Amino acid sequence: MDRYPRDVLAEGRPQPRPPASVELARDLVVEDAETGWCGAVVRWEKTAEGHTVTLEDRQGRHRVFPLGPGFLLDGAPVLLVRPGTPTGSAAPRRTASGSVAVAHRRARTARAARIYVEGRQDAELVERVWGDDLRHEGVVVEHLGGIDDLAGAVRGFGPGPDRRLGVLVDHLVPHSKESRIAAEVASPHVQVLGHPYVDVWQAIRPQAVGISGWPVVPPGTPWKDGVCAALGWPADTGAAWRRLLAAVHSYADLEPGLLGPVEELIDFVTAGDHGPYGERAS
Repeated sequence: MDRYPRDVLAEGRPQPRPPASVELARDLVVEDAETGWCGAVVRWEKTAEGHTVTLEDRQGRHRVFPLGPGFLLDGAPVLLVRPGTPTGSAAPRRTASGSVAVAHRRARTARAARIYVEGRQDAELVERVWGDDLRHEGVVVEHLGGIDDLAGAVRGFGPGPDRRLGVLVDHLVPHSKESRIAAEVASPHVQVLGHPYVDVWQAIRPQAVGISGWPVVPPGTPWKDGVCAALGWPADTGAAWRRLLAAVHSYADLEPGLLGPVEELIDFVTAGDHGPYGERAS
């Protein structure tokens, strides 16, 4: 006769719950619990060894993991399953920037802080990826039409402790005209950051556009015109930009050289409020 039909040591002790099953989806950000590798899902496939999932980190590096348990989503263990597999819970919806989307949240009244970008296309790309986060934080993005008079624009804005200003500059590299202009507006209430690309077009990953890489444009040729010519696109930079913007669906379609500065500027202009903006999985 079994004198101990149940685990007497387990009585009164909470039993571990099995991890929730989460369907794979492109751009879902998860962490491998064993290695700490964190990245967005870019693909999944069946191999000779079984089903795998490929994650891409912020630097664009890829790593392949066996599909199944051993992953964390927002710090909680989950079981990754293929689409169509019955799941115990759904993955939280994410914004294009990777933040957790809060259901039914209302846009915040615009705060005094601002983010300036050089041109309209810069503003449209920032809106494409970070628009939900910016509206939630009440941060307005304005384009300047160039930064030649950045000092005048900053004076007109009047930055202060409760009125921070972030500025995103194209091709901000040492000893450039842009770096000299940025140095003129240095202030505890102004942060100027930039990306290394000749134009914001280059901040879009070539894979997202379906090209092998951005062409080298000969000196003296307008860069955007040269790109269109090299790629065999019509000589219409406006149409080319619409094509590029339509190829961007999330932060995974942008280069790390743009991602970092934009997120740092959002953190800067919202600092002193409630810490870093949004909820990040990485």
